[in-house]
Amino acid sequence: TEQTWPVPSVPIQDLFPKGDFPMGECCEYQGLNAYRSTKAELKEQEKLHVEEYKELREAAEVHRTARKYLQSIAKPGEKMIDLCESLENKVRELIRDDFPGRGIAFPTGCSRNHIAAHWTPNSGDKTVLEYDDIVKFDFGTQVNGRIIDCAFTHYFNPKYDVMAQAVKEATNTGIKEAGIDVRLSDIGAAVQEVMESYEVDVDGKMLPVKSIRNLNGHSIGPYQIHAGKSVPIVKGGDQTKMEEGELYAIETFGSTGKGVVHEDLECSHYMKNFDVGHVPLRMAKAKELLGVIDRSFGTLAFCRRYLDRLGCKQYLLGLKNLCDSGLVQPYPPLVDVKGSWTAQYEHTLILRPTQKEVLSRGDDY
Repeated sequence: TEQTWPVPSVPIQDLFPKGDFPMGECCEYQGLNAYRSTKAELKEQEKLHVEEYKELREAAEVHRTARKYLQSIAKPGEKMIDLCESLENKVRELIRDDFPGRGIAFPTGCSRNHIAAHWTPNSGDKTVLEYDDIVKFDFGTQVNGRIIDCAFTHYFNPKYDVMAQAVKEATNTGIKEAGIDVRLSDIGAAVQEVMESYEVDVDGKMLPVKSIRNLNGHSIGPYQIHAGKSVPIVKGGDQTKMEEGELYAIETFGSTGKGVVHEDLECSHYMKNFDVGHVPLRMAKAKELLGVIDRSFGTLAFCRRYLDRLGCKQYLLGLKNLCDSGLVQPYPPLVDVKGSWTAQYEHTLILRPTQKEVLSRGDDY
């Protein structure tokens, strides 16, 4: 079976019936860990994780296919909400959506211009993609809770070329530096050095590209998008080390603004707290909504549109109640100063015992 183009419609499982999904980009470890690529007992150890790798590779192939489709339809004049829904429906089709086994891992971020992250349209939003926009498309796929978190910057005006190049190179530097026993702070320092070696022409003024210091990459666990370790994109951070077997989203953000984001605008993204116990709820609407969340998303992030799609009505008060009780966390959009440009690139990699595998790498980025 071959994939159909320009509109992919064959589920990825059907293209690889034996489960031999394509591997990501494999990189040998450096320095003291160089021995790992040939050590027989480590190769044996990897055999214990074959299923996990397969699940990640399937999710990654879905991501590559769906983003190629998104890149072909994301044109000036299109409504953001239509782009998101087309992408999300395509992911559901390609992955054979069936919670909790497989599906979307979190809402489609499509943050424009000075908005760096966590913006997706709520129902009724009329925002249109414009020629001068610089958009961060950030979406996730999951198979059996193995999450691929991967993002790119999309734009039409070539004035953004250098900005995008700076951030892409910074992300690739983070990927290159990542490895077993590597300090997270060392990755941040290397990323910042590359990011901030660039300057961009904004309306005839040369402005430095800054690493957004309060955004970072993160470890990923089963059904847990942020699993406890942060990968900084500036120097002076955490001395903690990366460890064998860990899964990481390596993402970097550049800005021509302050290089710091704050929460602003209407919230669309929410996620159940991963380690919250039983919380007694008084409000019937909140209890009912929690049931929907548990059945449809578990501890994966969701947005208001996903609740609308499930037929939830008048749920905002119940949702506020779940947030106030600490069961659900809201994640409002993260913005730099108005008028600034922000860009992002992100890949998911796994630190296998014998080598590092950049699972989400494609021929696009």
